[in-house]
Amino acid sequence: MGILNLTPDSFSDGGTFNNEKSALEHTEKMLKDGAEIIDIGPQSTRPNAEFLTSGEEIRRIGSLLSQIKKEFPEALLSLDTFYAETVQFGFNEGIDMINDISGGQYDPAMFDTAAETGLPYILMHVNPSYKTMHDKTTFEDITLEVNRYFSEKTVLLLEKGVKDIILDPGFGFGKTMEDQMKMIHEVEYLGFGRFPLLIGISRKSFIYRPLGKSPLDINEETQKLHRTVLEQGAKILRVHDVAEAKKTMMEFS
Repeated sequence: MGILNLTPDSFSDGGTFNNEKSALEHTEKMLKDGAEIIDIGPQSTRPNAEFLTSGEEIRRIGSLLSQIKKEFPEALLSLDTFYAETVQFGFNEGIDMINDISGGQYDPAMFDTAAETGLPYILMHVNPSYKTMHDKTTFEDITLEVNRYFSEKTVLLLEKGVKDIILDPGFGFGKTMEDQMKMIHEVEYLGFGRFPLLIGISRKSFIYRPLGKSPLDINEETQKLHRTVLEQGAKILRVHDVAEAKKTMMEFS
């Protein structure tokens, strides 16, 4: 899964792909580098990012979804939003899956809308409100906590009629460095083996800060961690550097 941020304020590539021409060029590059899914994000969810309404997200997306579908019909498009209204807009424009960082907690209509569209839904572990999204929480056992959350949410999704669920443990969202490293090494225990796991650790601070490096200078360390999660059965890597991640995944094919 290659990341396409349409934002001016994302933490490592804000402002780089937030016009139609550069977004299409970057999509083409990621697909050539081996991406199968393009994850389109109209709103940054880094700490202290600008908060957008659904209407502002939709205006920012514009006609890009249909343009990508027209230019690259083979690409699967994921829409990164926590708004049901943005999902409905994306569904009408041809998206293939929903990537909701909120687990349905920031918009009460999200689960119903996901069920109505029939699209695959990516369920991420995160704190229960937008304002507390990045508040560090101390968990007695992060793996048990994430699994408890997944258990509760997947029951609700299945009851609503969402059939295809992908689980994302939520690296970079309200977790300590120690808890995130613990999750890396306990991926095989996450999600009960029932649902595919998506891992999104690309350019995350729990990797680069202890090393005193920048988000753009940790490829070797990131690929090592990618190998660790792939060995434990992770199915999707959400990444900025598609070519490097593809090489790593090929080791397991």
